[in-house]
Amino acid sequence: MKLLYITNGINGSGGLERVLAVKASYLAENIGYDVHILTLNDGHQHPFYSFSTAIKFHDIKVLGNPVNYVVAYKKGIKKLLKNIVPDIISVCDDGLKGLLFPVLFGKTIPVIYERHASIDLNFISEKNTSKIQKVKNYSQKKIMVWGAKKFNLFVVLTNGNKNDWKGVNCTVIPNLSPFVNVDKNFKDAKKNIVLAVGTQSYNKGFGRLIDIWKMIAKKHPDWKLEVYGKQNKNLNLQRKIDELSLSDSFILNEPTKKIAEKYNESAIFVLPSRSEGFGMVLIEAMSFGVPCVAFDCPHGPADIIKDKEDGFLIKDGNNLQFSEALINLIENINLRRKMGQAAKINVARYSPDKIMPIWDSLFKSLIKKDEDSL
Repeated sequence: MKLLYITNGINGSGGLERVLAVKASYLAENIGYDVHILTLNDGHQHPFYSFSTAIKFHDIKVLGNPVNYVVAYKKGIKKLLKNIVPDIISVCDDGLKGLLFPVLFGKTIPVIYERHASIDLNFISEKNTSKIQKVKNYSQKKIMVWGAKKFNLFVVLTNGNKNDWKGVNCTVIPNLSPFVNVDKNFKDAKKNIVLAVGTQSYNKGFGRLIDIWKMIAKKHPDWKLEVYGKQNKNLNLQRKIDELSLSDSFILNEPTKKIAEKYNESAIFVLPSRSEGFGMVLIEAMSFGVPCVAFDCPHGPADIIKDKEDGFLIKDGNNLQFSEALINLIENINLRRKMGQAAKINVARYSPDKIMPIWDSLFKSLIKKDEDSL
């Protein structure tokens, strides 16, 4: 089967790129798919994660004003579709143009959409308070749902996300863990490190994580909170850290390709996000026996964490409750170990061998349905 993924780029360090690397490589190497990935503006150069050498990469240039951008986008994709003639197209683009793909190109080939973010991601902002902005958000959401209805199938990561797309032909397939054989180098003895992973944005909530850490740092000066992810100087996170005298214990780091080592040595993982499509980093941390504390944001953490069994789910925005759960884990090594062991067991449900057969069946069912309609 010839499968074409369409995305903006694979050179970032985000969850979408991580999942695509694991999933596309599995399909190419384990099931024998002919996998193609299309990116924009050299987005295939220098991928952050490892992709199978069996995958074929394509790229088109889309530049200039919106009109020129759309013209180049349509021309480039139509040319590629004619050249490779895929059996299935899977659009992995959380932007508006991705949601309008069937409107731009039709559905002569079965086309699905993979939504890797909560619908809230498009609307969460510090500047979302004006009436004009609310009208814009309402209009954009209507367009997004209208576009989503045009796909043969719309795939989301959690049941909570499914409920956001009313009237859309949705199915739920969770993300898969990229870490499945960690026992060989697994460290039971962890360092006094609380870990967070993610691109710096208002949505990821690192600003409120700094406020939470302020409640903990003086009481536990032998602990550090380390954040790994693409930095955003406009958020002024480092300035806030310095102003609160937390620079010795709250450390901002650039993304690392050795993130597995960071999971392996950390005692606790935290997710302060305001919204998630899933929470890929949670299952990554849990694979290494790390208990997690996360806000119960829309959507993902509640599907992954079993509250008070392998971690803690905190009412969204309740910084005090978050800090209390974190202190509880910091001060109780037996609780950390118990929850960490449960996390390692529970996260096995996201292994590639459990998730990828679902994708294989889905692709094959779409092909059969398309053939039966001829």
